[in-house]
Amino acid sequence: MKKHSKLVKYTMAGLALLGALAPMAAKAQEEENDLASVVMITDIGGVDDKSFNQSAWEGITQYGEDNGLERGAEGYDYIQSDSDSDFINNINTAMQANFDLIFGIGYKLEPAINQTAQQFRDKNFIIVDATSEEENVATINFKDHEASFLAGVAAAMTTETDHLGFVGGVEGVVIDRFEAGFVAGAKAVNPDIEITVEYAGSFGDASAGKQIAAAMYANDADIIFHASGDTGNGVFSEAKDLVTNDPSRNLWVIGVDRDQDEEGIVEVDGEERHLTLTSTLKEVGNGILTFIDQTNENGFEATHAVYGLEDGGVDLTEGQLTDEVKEAVAEYRQQIIDGEIEVPETPER
Repeated sequence: MKKHSKLVKYTMAGLALLGALAPMAAKAQEEENDLASVVMITDIGGVDDKSFNQSAWEGITQYGEDNGLERGAEGYDYIQSDSDSDFINNINTAMQANFDLIFGIGYKLEPAINQTAQQFRDKNFIIVDATSEEENVATINFKDHEASFLAGVAAAMTTETDHLGFVGGVEGVVIDRFEAGFVAGAKAVNPDIEITVEYAGSFGDASAGKQIAAAMYANDADIIFHASGDTGNGVFSEAKDLVTNDPSRNLWVIGVDRDQDEEGIVEVDGEERHLTLTSTLKEVGNGILTFIDQTNENGFEATHAVYGLEDGGVDLTEGQLTDEVKEAVAEYRQQIIDGEIEVPETPER
């Protein structure tokens, strides 16, 4: 790992001992500042997707700033992926720059990370939202279904039409957890509630998200939960357009991975109106920070971490929830933590 020097000030009295202690001090300082350089490869949603990738980048940025590191190969950085075909090239770029830790953000990078890890055993990789058995690949995963269950509870208790929508990015094991948890939570409140599920086929297509949301709202769904990265920005856009055109409509969006309250703010009659009912939280940044800190302390280990409600890895924001809904959400949260409710990870289709 790369060494990062720090400025050390000495008093006049201390200078008398400096000559004798210099070799020992230099060695200790070098060991103390043996900090990992870190890079993340984004999924196609982009580093500013206001969701999953952005949360990861915020964690890495905090690591760099907290330790006085600069952006670049000696400190921390990200490499943007605009399509799946970029993954291998971007990983190779990270290795050529000699970063100590290479993070793949999102399950779509799993094949590329595993393939590269097999070829370069001296490199250290971490994949978020996926699994790996490679000896030089650590994994960080989250119990998204638990937070999504709470989102379903909140939606079912808030809806005025008893019709909810779910917009997924790309079908797969990870987004299955969001869908399954959301449906289970909503049906725990109202077994007869109607839930329309649609997938955009992309995490980076806001226009598709807007189109799907338009159809759902037109069919009387009044709350849509999206788990679709940048595609979800289209869901917010449609909700804001509809409410701007007809302020009497009570439409909501449930955000994902980070607090997306700002994405749902619209001005109506000169006043701000918040259309983000709540957001599921996925502490990707904190999970990454924890891993980096452990690596700096103990060296790289191919650990497999899973974070849920119990350890604060996932949760639900208060958003615009009523006190009654917040109380119910808190009760369901505790039941999940206590093991009284087992939230499904796969949808019933």
